[in-house]
Amino acid sequence: MEVTSPVAVRDILNRYRLACRKSRGQNFLIDHNIAAKIVAAADLSPADLVVEIGPGLGALTTRAAGLAGRVLGVEIDRGFLLPLEEVLAGLQNVLVIQGDALEIDFDRLVQEQTEGVFGREGKRYKLLANLPYYITSPLLMRLLHEHYNLSLMVIMVQLEVAARLVAMPGSKDYGALSVAVQFFAEVKLLFRVPKTVFFPVPAVDSAVVRLVMRQRPAVPVQDEKTFFKVVRAAFGKRRKTLLNALATSDLGVDKELLKTVLRSCGINPDRRGETLCLAEFARLTDSLVKLKEYR
Repeated sequence: MEVTSPVAVRDILNRYRLACRKSRGQNFLIDHNIAAKIVAAADLSPADLVVEIGPGLGALTTRAAGLAGRVLGVEIDRGFLLPLEEVLAGLQNVLVIQGDALEIDFDRLVQEQTEGVFGREGKRYKLLANLPYYITSPLLMRLLHEHYNLSLMVIMVQLEVAARLVAMPGSKDYGALSVAVQFFAEVKLLFRVPKTVFFPVPAVDSAVVRLVMRQRPAVPVQDEKTFFKVVRAAFGKRRKTLLNALATSDLGVDKELLKTVLRSCGINPDRRGETLCLAEFARLTDSLVKLKEYR
């Protein structure tokens, strides 16, 4: 069933007495060409298993099902389960479950649904999502830090978030989210999506981003938790110098000692956190880890 038109979306919403909930970012894609481009970006084949977060009314789900071996949808809103059942009728390789993407263990889900063929101990799988703004950062952080056995993610996010994901050091968009995404994945902004191709029309444009998951992090670090603790501290107070930002964090290192450590890493203590590249964050992290080992 085709659901990428305003008429089709209104019809389903009216028949099932559903309303678009702004609190959950429910804006439905009504352009079949863009839906096809998003799914094509995942480079799907019958050998692939796809997890889709927030299938909504199934605009991406139906297309993914026509290319992938199997699609597992995770939808938080119970009200959309029956409409999805109608839209996806006849597609034997799709299963939609009700659940919160911020809580579900995706590896366990795919392991259970594929008898261990995919998941942490099995094959890698792919992820599709049209992410609402209110969960984009926490969900991305969770998907990355939980080390799920993903090969790639194709996600649609608000344009300003997409800019943060691909931002380089020194730019206004560069932050902790940029570092995390680029640490774990090769990220590319694919194309912009105008707000006019959604129903209802949101306030801003979106963009589609592809994240190809790295087999190993972009830079080696002795302690990943410490690495991200340093990153969060560096960006926690952007107006402060790196030295002052780190000194007032919970790293537990004296300011004068921090100054010495920074200089030993070839980093000027007066720089700001947003100017550091991943390699510099890694050098600083390793120096702090060694410091703790010998203190």
